[in-house]
Amino acid sequence: MRRFGLGQRCALAIRRMAPHDILFLHRSERWFKEYDSRFRSHFRTSRPARLDDTSQAPGAYGTAIRRLGIRSAVAAPIVVEGRLWGAIAVGRRRGRFPADTEQRMARFTELVGAAIANSESRAELRVLAEEQAALRRVATLVAHGLPPAEVFAAVAHEVGSVLGADATVIVRLDPDGTATVLARVGVRPDELGVGSRWKPEPPLAMAAVLRTGRPARCDDYGQASGASGDAIRRLGIRSGVAAPIVVEGLLWGMIAISGRRRPLPADTEQRMDDFTELVGTAIANADGRAQLTASRTRIVAAADNARRRIERDLHDGTQQRLIALGLALRLAQSTEPAELQAQIGRVGDELNGVIEELREISRGIHPAVLSEGGLGPALRTLARRAAIPVELDIQTQTRWADPIEVAAYYVVSEALTNTTKHARASYAHIAVEQRDGLLHLSIRDDGVGGADPARGSGLIGLRDRVQALGGSIEVNSRPGEGTAIVVELPLQPD
Repeated sequence: MRRFGLGQRCALAIRRMAPHDILFLHRSERWFKEYDSRFRSHFRTSRPARLDDTSQAPGAYGTAIRRLGIRSAVAAPIVVEGRLWGAIAVGRRRGRFPADTEQRMARFTELVGAAIANSESRAELRVLAEEQAALRRVATLVAHGLPPAEVFAAVAHEVGSVLGADATVIVRLDPDGTATVLARVGVRPDELGVGSRWKPEPPLAMAAVLRTGRPARCDDYGQASGASGDAIRRLGIRSGVAAPIVVEGLLWGMIAISGRRRPLPADTEQRMDDFTELVGTAIANADGRAQLTASRTRIVAAADNARRRIERDLHDGTQQRLIALGLALRLAQSTEPAELQAQIGRVGDELNGVIEELREISRGIHPAVLSEGGLGPALRTLARRAAIPVELDIQTQTRWADPIEVAAYYVVSEALTNTTKHARASYAHIAVEQRDGLLHLSIRDDGVGGADPARGSGLIGLRDRVQALGGSIEVNSRPGEGTAIVVELPLQPD
């Protein structure tokens, strides 16, 4: 079965309704302006009109119908949702149309207007669905906490696709007024590529956003100047729309789209709002995570410094005074009666025990062997002191930055303490390896398992310490299957 388009169906129907020689079905603004004034005045009130003598019809419209040999014509406006959308006109080379032709055409154009409205509504719904799907995809990326660079690239692609842009760019505004390109899709990606910097200048839409902080457009870039104007002409861009990216009330950057053939639709600025809001949220989230990481790093560093200070104070102050006191007691013991000597000896033995305990505490706060020998010797010391057998597999002897070694040491120390106290394990295995720019550390035991990483201050503190360095920690502890702690620490933390 043959299928006809809207214009063909109209032509067939009107031919049956009002026999004619020529049919026009159009929505061209230029043709409407060229219509005879009688047609235009009727169209403005949504009424049909006729022209029984075309010999005096003015303009290009009159010239065209006379060239076709048309002697008379009837036209009826097509009105869609209250606005003049176009017109249907019929012409005859001989004679006039019947008196009721206008009324009959008016009834038909109502049907045509309804068909066009339905078609446009379906198209608008399809565009809205595509736009909402794109927004959901971007929102998912933002919710998952992806790095801003990945979100920028995805937003540039989605905006360009949904809005039909020939080029899309996302820029960050720098304090000196220049714009740094963070993402770019569309024609000639080598022009104004990612990382390039330039200053938006009038009449660019971005220059207007920079000045006002509100969405802006420019429908003719013919007069654009400067480096950006030269680039726009090389790209063949004719028009553009830019929308601000606002983060915590401040203008942070912009999304700008461009067209090469015609001005972008009037609702483009409004449709870009949701995308710029999502980008602003992604940036705010990333800033929040960066501030949290920096805060954790400062807290961990402060705690480590406090440990060293306490260790130094214990070693240089309290411990030395106790040793001196012990020596004085031993000296007094040698000059006193036997009964008093025995009593002083017992006090001296207790004092030696206190000194040894103080040394143990001092080593636990920040072991000297870690600072002097590095992670390998420090872990061997931990293994020797552990209450259960510990198998060590250290694949490297490299020294790393102090925060990395301290974090790794305390992960192992806390894990062995938990294994001894709670796991009822018969042994533990510790592996250390440097690979792909990361320090890989694993501690496994054959205990009862069931450890909850979300509870217990020890594991929570280790997680904070590791994540403050940009690392990751994973705890697997199914009941009856032992516990495995796997840590990755970047050897060059951001």
